[in-house]
Amino acid sequence: MRWQGGRRSSNIEDRRGMGVGRPLVVGGGAATLVVALLMMLFGGDPGTVLSGGGPAMGPGTGGAGRPVDSAQAQLEDFASVVLADTEDTWPDLLLPLGVRYVEPHLVLFSDAVESACGVQESAVGPFYCPLDERVYLDLGFFQELDQRFEAPGDFARAYVVAHEVGHHVQNLLGISKRVQAMRTQSPEDANALSVLQELQADCFAGIWAHHAQRQRQVLERGDVEEGLTAASAVGDDTLQRRARGRVVPESFTHGSSEQRAFWFRRGFEQGTVEACDTFGEDAPGRTR
Repeated sequence: MRWQGGRRSSNIEDRRGMGVGRPLVVGGGAATLVVALLMMLFGGDPGTVLSGGGPAMGPGTGGAGRPVDSAQAQLEDFASVVLADTEDTWPDLLLPLGVRYVEPHLVLFSDAVESACGVQESAVGPFYCPLDERVYLDLGFFQELDQRFEAPGDFARAYVVAHEVGHHVQNLLGISKRVQAMRTQSPEDANALSVLQELQADCFAGIWAHHAQRQRQVLERGDVEEGLTAASAVGDDTLQRRARGRVVPESFTHGSSEQRAFWFRRGFEQGTVEACDTFGEDAPGRTR
């Protein structure tokens, strides 16, 4: 992926090295491992408590002013470029829909972080909090993506950021509130609705890639395959098989590997918000 010469975003908050209160922990022992693996999917909305703040810091320093190693500094630089590219993509796409794009902040953290959606550990993976319109990312997840999930490459990492920004777009479009209302009305459909919301964020990530390539030629040979591999690697079926040794489709909250890859590719190939209506009754790939 050609990213080194890209614009850097000013919407980065660095909270690495800053302590928070005791993180919320579910279960213990093997149960905790299962939950952590299942939650290590993109786009969670973990809860509702008061927001924590954090000053923005310069590149190469943690939130407490501590220096970070060169590898982390490069990853921070990369995430900043990808975020900036999403900022250059989405305003023109939402304007015809009557929606003004409000740029989200990307919060970098280590170990645990406090957001308006709760205190979360790094084990939950990257997530978006609609209550404070922030994406939260422990850069160590990129190493997890490379090693544990066997989905290496710059574009695989870019997919992570673009997916979370996709949740922000859903928030701006009012989709997140509508889904929450439907969950409240039909609790038995909560998991299925979550899957459709996650698949749409995958599709929105594909839209970003479509326009980033069309307008700025950021992709290199093999990049699309990297994105598809990343989408597949975090499918519910793949994660459940890793954690439990078996797959329970009715418990899916993010979609199967095939579904996630399908919708990312659809967004990439068509490049329109209309193509990403995962909620439609006849939506292609919905039952894959």
